Amino acid sequence: MWKKRRHLVIFLLFLAGIINYMDRSALSIAAPAVAADLQLTPSELGLIFSSFFFGYAIFNFIGGYMSDRAGPHRIFSLSMAVWSAFCALTGMATGFISMLLVRIGFGVGEGPFSATANKVVSNWFPRREAGSAIGVANAGTPLGGAIAGPLVGYCVVNFGWRVSFFVVAAIGFVWLLFWLWLASSDPQTDGRVTPAERSDIAADRPAPVAGAGHGAGLGTYLKNPVVLATAFAFFGYNYILFFFLTWFPSYLIQARGLSMHDMSLVTVIPWILGCIGLLGSGFTTDLIYRRTGDALFSRKIVLTTCLGIAAVAIILAGFMTTATSAVALVAITVFALYMTGAIYWAIVQDVVPARHVGGVGGFVHGLANTAGIIGPAVTGFMVQASGSFTSAFMLAGGIAVLGVVAVTLFVRAPRGAAAASHG
Repeated sequence: MWKKRRHLVIFLLFLAGIINYMDRSALSIAAPAVAADLQLTPSELGLIFSSFFFGYAIFNFIGGYMSDRAGPHRIFSLSMAVWSAFCALTGMATGFISMLLVRIGFGVGEGPFSATANKVVSNWFPRREAGSAIGVANAGTPLGGAIAGPLVGYCVVNFGWRVSFFVVAAIGFVWLLFWLWLASSDPQTDGRVTPAERSDIAADRPAPVAGAGHGAGLGTYLKNPVVLATAFAFFGYNYILFFFLTWFPSYLIQARGLSMHDMSLVTVIPWILGCIGLLGSGFTTDLIYRRTGDALFSRKIVLTTCLGIAAVAIILAGFMTTATSAVALVAITVFALYMTGAIYWAIVQDVVPARHVGGVGGFVHGLANTAGIIGPAVTGFMVQASGSFTSAFMLAGGIAVLGVVAVTLFVRAPRGAAAASHG
């Protein structure tokens, strides 16, 4: 069935992305029922949303760094086991403090996911396919969000919110069995990979263009302006994404008057478009790269255009007075946002050598995910203080605009690196 082993590996990552966002979205879908049952205020709910990112952001870097040292297969296996266990524990929370602690542990488990997946792609795919592979690997995440709406909504309505967390946790453990059986860290040492495929992968490896020598240490790349600008733009991406992921379901119920049933169905629309956007992201940037031979230009043009569109759309959504118009603009936002989803990871592969891809990717992702610590909590306090979501929408869009400016100014190959960027 699988002509190339790397395509099976990327399919498993695609499925892992679905599970990742099913698990992560479950709380936002169930939030109105959880808040009512545990008697949580908007500010407490916002802090619970944010608590996930304390563990998550720290282990973005730790997980990525360890994938460079211990291999991405082992780290990914541990990550799935831990986050699935804490997803189940979420269904056992009895109040604000216990939910807060469980969500921190849940974030620790999910933290290594993206950087480790990027390390897998770096090991298994030639450069000409890197953007597309990252896009496919991550396209499962919005699809998981789409599935979570009706699945979790159905469980909450028919069996109670606690059951929904047990169901999605069980799916993660089933996936883990297949990952342990079918995948590995390195195609060059996997006896199931054909010699022809090994040669194809090895013949087209990324050549770093970040302006550092081949022997440069990890710290050199962490301070590089291209890396830091990419991290800031990723922060803007995540601020919008986590605003949508955590608060949009509550916004539809509180501000637009939708029922739990209707809300769980409506939230599917932006996620489906997000899945299409992520797939389009990788294939678009790889197409531009093959046409121009300029890796960073192909990443930059997609990132600045689409993140800019997402910023404008989310700001406008804050002024809408109907659920239909708000959902339409948020759908545009999520589509455009996810059109940049593969780009941040592709830039990391473009500017650092393979031995540091996990660590640098984890560092970028960790900085970006401080948006998850700040954004949901700030939104909770803003909504409680103003009684409206409008200012929260505007803040999310404004931060993304600054990310576009940072990429425009700083993401470019240093002088003398043009040849490397064309390799």
